[in-house]
Amino acid sequence: MPEFQRATLEALRQPLENGRATVARVNAHVTYPARVQLVAAMNPCRCGHLDDAALACGRAPKCAQDYQSKISGPLFDRIDLHIDVPAVKAADLALPPPAEDSAAVAARVAAARARQAARYARLPPERRIRVNAALDGALLDELAAPDAEGRRLLNDAAERLRFSARGYHRVLRVARTLADLEVSDVVRRIHVAEALSYRRIALGGDPRGR
Repeated sequence: MPEFQRATLEALRQPLENGRATVARVNAHVTYPARVQLVAAMNPCRCGHLDDAALACGRAPKCAQDYQSKISGPLFDRIDLHIDVPAVKAADLALPPPAEDSAAVAARVAAARARQAARYARLPPERRIRVNAALDGALLDELAAPDAEGRRLLNDAAERLRFSARGYHRVLRVARTLADLEVSDVVRRIHVAEALSYRRIALGGDPRGR
C-alpha cells in the first residue's frame, strides 16, 4: 500500500466513508456508486525485516516510521481490520493443517450474513440496510449497542487510545458482526474486546497514525 502515491491513497477516503466517488470538473460534478471492500497489504518497512534484528537495516525503527507515515491517520482510521502477519518460518510449514477448514469458515460467514439479512428485513423500507457495515446513527445505537461490560470496555479503550468518533463507531460495527458469527443477539464484552484488537496502533503509540 505505501508504494502508491499519497494523493492516490487519499482519494480513497471519500469512497470508503460514504460509498460514493465524486469527480469534479469545471462544468460539472459527477457522483458514482463506489461501495467497495478494500483489501490491502504492506510490509512494516521498505525492506520488510523490521522484526528480524539479523536482517533489518541500520535505520530501524525510523525506517518503519517513515514508510508507514506514507498512509495518513484518517485513511488508516477507515480500515476496520488490521492484522499483523508474521513471517512464516520453515518449521511452521511442517505443522498440521488448522482444525477448521475454509469450507467451515465459509459456512459460518454465510450463516452470519443470513442473520443480518433477517434482522434488517424487519426494518421499515426507509431504514432498511443490507449489512452491519451500513449501520449508522440511531440504528447503530439500537442494533449494535454492547452490554454494560462491553460498553465500559469500549469507553475505556476509546479514552486511553484516543479513538476518533469514526473509530469508535467502526469498533461497534465489527463487534456486531463478531456477535453474529457467534449466533449471539447481544454484543458482549468478548466481541468488543476482539473488535478492539483489530484497531491499528501506530508506531509511537498513536492509534490515528499521526
